[in-house]
Amino acid sequence: MFIGHIAVAFGVKRVAPEAGLGAAIVAASFLDLVWPVLVAAGIEQVRIAPGTMAVSPFDFVSYPYSHSLVMTLAWAGLFAWVYRWRGGSMRAAWWLGLAVTSHWFLDLIVHRPDLPLAPGLDVRAGLGLWNSVAGTLVVEGSLFAAGLWLYLSATRARDRIGVWGLWSLVALLLVSYVAATFGPPPPNVTAIVIADILGATLTVVWAYWVERHREAVL
Repeated sequence: MFIGHIAVAFGVKRVAPEAGLGAAIVAASFLDLVWPVLVAAGIEQVRIAPGTMAVSPFDFVSYPYSHSLVMTLAWAGLFAWVYRWRGGSMRAAWWLGLAVTSHWFLDLIVHRPDLPLAPGLDVRAGLGLWNSVAGTLVVEGSLFAAGLWLYLSATRARDRIGVWGLWSLVALLLVSYVAATFGPPPPNVTAIVIADILGATLTVVWAYWVERHREAVL
């Protein structure tokens, strides 16, 4: 649910104009930022298994600390607390915490039953939308379009960079999404970790740059 999570980040600007787009992307993608670190450390496990689902070639063997419901709520609370502690508004802290929480529920829609409810509890959930390529494209594409519309309705460009910087970011996100959906699976788990960390870093830095050239209109 890559662009679905980004859609949530775009939408945060509508309800919390003071929250930066970069911070919102970090919040909405937070579980996927923690996950590759834990995989690299050997704490969580994933296998590359083409055919596992129509859209995703990944078999998420174990990821209770990054993607269980209980830990998602804990990460959300921690994220909101740190944001508030660093001087952010209470309103933005709440919405960013909700953005972190939304990650698990959006993943619930697309994943097969592999999302744990809590570490140590062998109960997993997932509705399996990723078994349908067409369904996935419609749902995730619609979410992304809605989130982008909310962001555009809540901000305006201060200069040309604010226009073209945003649309180049959108293009990057869509190209990355198409490549991940229709391209070959990664060669190994190390490649997944590196691609996730580099991709997330580029997206967040780009978002912070774009935000410097746009302003809230609400």
